[in-house]
Amino acid sequence: MPDQIRVVVADDQALLRGSFRLLLDNEPDFTVIGEAATGAEAVELAVAEKPDVVLMDVRMPMMDGIEATRLIGEQAPDVRVLVLTMFDLDEHVFAALRAGATGFLLKDTRPADLCAAVRVVASGDALLGPSIIRRLVAQFARIPDAPPRADVAALAPREREVLTLVASGLSNVEITERMRLSMATVKTYVGRLLAKLDARDRAQLVIVAYESGLVRARN
Repeated sequence: MPDQIRVVVADDQALLRGSFRLLLDNEPDFTVIGEAATGAEAVELAVAEKPDVVLMDVRMPMMDGIEATRLIGEQAPDVRVLVLTMFDLDEHVFAALRAGATGFLLKDTRPADLCAAVRVVASGDALLGPSIIRRLVAQFARIPDAPPRADVAALAPREREVLTLVASGLSNVEITERMRLSMATVKTYVGRLLAKLDARDRAQLVIVAYESGLVRARN
């Protein structure tokens, strides 16, 4: 994680942008380098300034946060996106993660939890708590089973086991306990999975696991 986390705040409500900026700027390890009132402005800032994290509202004029997240993933792939919304809706969670978001939070999240979430995302990890996993399970339960992906089928048994646990929402610490492996070994497995499956973070690993049929929502 960088010593100073550079953040862009994207929200169409000036009051909320100002509140988020004040909250983050009061933390010694955060610097808010820009604000965006539309999805298009968020993409422009992300591409030009290369922040570590974009706090992205879902509902914005001209271009919503989902489309902006997708474009940032294409044009500035090293920038992490933490999606914020007032609405606890499955389709927002699914669409945001499919678009490349690294995390998802409701706007009524406590300030301390929001700051912690930005740090998690900036560190390169994904913010996927149990509630997010439950929403993904519900979403995939409505989708017909897909044929296995060749790259998933080619994984070694231990790699598939780690991927299954990641898709269940377990952290690296929890995986080490479950599999009785060292932290270094688990991190190596996760790194291999990211490379072999062409995934940028754990959020995309979860989606690959479900879409490939390795993990079944009905389970």
